[in-house]
Amino acid sequence: MRNEETIDWSQLKAVVFDVDGTLYDQKKLRKRMLLALLRHYLPRPWQAGDVLLLSRFRAERERRAGQGVPGLEEAQYSWCARRGGYTAASVRRVVEHWMHRFPLRYLASCIYPGTADFFHALRSAGIQVAVYSDYPATDKLNALGLQADVVVSSTDPAVDYLKPDPRGLRLVAERLGVDVTECLFIGDRQELDGACAERAGMPYLILGKGPEAYAFYPSLLKQMNISVNA
Repeated sequence: MRNEETIDWSQLKAVVFDVDGTLYDQKKLRKRMLLALLRHYLPRPWQAGDVLLLSRFRAERERRAGQGVPGLEEAQYSWCARRGGYTAASVRRVVEHWMHRFPLRYLASCIYPGTADFFHALRSAGIQVAVYSDYPATDKLNALGLQADVVVSSTDPAVDYLKPDPRGLRLVAERLGVDVTECLFIGDRQELDGACAERAGMPYLILGKGPEAYAFYPSLLKQMNISVNA
């Protein structure tokens, strides 16, 4: 299912969301993070290699899209360590601070308009809400003020595969107690989220860019025709 198709909300049992770039404006967040990195590292040039480390970490994950390995949570740090000559412990320390903890303070100001109302409308309609992200998502959801019935990450031991491998989406449907065809997956990247949904056999929507992304959730609310105060 693509953006131009009509959704039969009465037949839908669950909506599954990606997080980064789907629930909030990732470009806006990255601008704020760039300023934070500059403020931290300009007075500490001897630590500036951390910025390259973060870039390498992302690149190694992107390079292995769709791949899996037992213990993916630990393996991702080793990939970057081997490639860049770091220790796995130092990679984990920098990544956990700058990618997982520090950005949380900015997320609420970057959330897409209508996202919280859309979550509320889904529940009002008896539709379950879930999240499937390549990265840990629970803390991000808390920072965004959102709640999900099921939260799954690619690094969970029950998955251990990166998108677009479909294991994560299939696990979400299993934990929700519904068939994949009764779910709708919403993401922001066709090559990862769209491909993941296609492989899982799950209908999906992909956000547009810029103004289209900002109008996305208000548009879905209108389609549902359900009062957010219901």
